[in-house]
Amino acid sequence: MEQIKKPLENYRDIGAFKIYVSDPGLLCAKKDLQANDILYMVDEINDFKGGMTENYVNVQLSASGYRTYYWTSDRGAEVDFIIQRDGQIVPIEVKSADNTKAKSLNLYMNTFRPSYAIKLSARNFGFEGGKKTVPLYAAFCI
Repeated sequence: MEQIKKPLENYRDIGAFKIYVSDPGLLCAKKDLQANDILYMVDEINDFKGGMTENYVNVQLSASGYRTYYWTSDRGAEVDFIIQRDGQIVPIEVKSADNTKAKSLNLYMNTFRPSYAIKLSARNFGFEGGKKTVPLYAAFCI
């Protein structure tokens, strides 16, 4: 079991990292966002919406006890999160908009062949092509 826990840690690049805020409310306050801006998705937050959504998911994954990683290819493809769950490495893609195409996730799946992947978005629960779709509001269920 100890060997299974090591794969992600062994490939970690300590020179590459992302920084998240542990309280999404503080993040919104720092950006001067009001609750209505987020509830009604005003156009002014479009540039920030993806980062805010990714931050929210990181908080949920961390609260569930996962250590989060991410993956990038040599050509710039990126999978938002990689976690270890039940002895498996699981890629997770986060989409804040209705457009849920995930080219980077598909590349990762074709390259590394994980048992399944998770795509978080505004869409309902589903499973297709080895990808579990989970609504953003249910990120805590992962």
